[in-house]
Amino acid sequence: MTKPLVVDLPHSLGVEEARRRMEGSMGKLKDHIPGGSADVSSEWEGDRMQLIVKAMGQEVSCNIDVMETVVRVEVMLPGMLSFFGSQIQGYLKSVGGQLLEDKSKPGPKRKS
Repeated sequence: MTKPLVVDLPHSLGVEEARRRMEGSMGKLKDHIPGGSADVSSEWEGDRMQLIVKAMGQEVSCNIDVMETVVRVEVMLPGMLSFFGSQIQGYLKSVGGQLLEDKSKPGPKRKS
């Protein structure tokens, strides 16, 4: 069995808001998976989401733990996809970070 790919996504949202954002984005996940046809299923158990993505003859399972200041994503990649681990890790950091970004904080002030 391969070692899981682990990505920590820091945030300042708290558990409830981070979980709400994740729940609201599950429907959009298919749009980010190559191949045009993906089966995505998720199930919550407390603050842990179990996610399974089936696409292009491959199945990827994930455990996503939502904590107060970090979301930890553990991805089990099948052998064929493990060659792309670093690219997948970078993608998860980018997209996950955007999802959890706290947009309630004001940006830098502009001078008039």
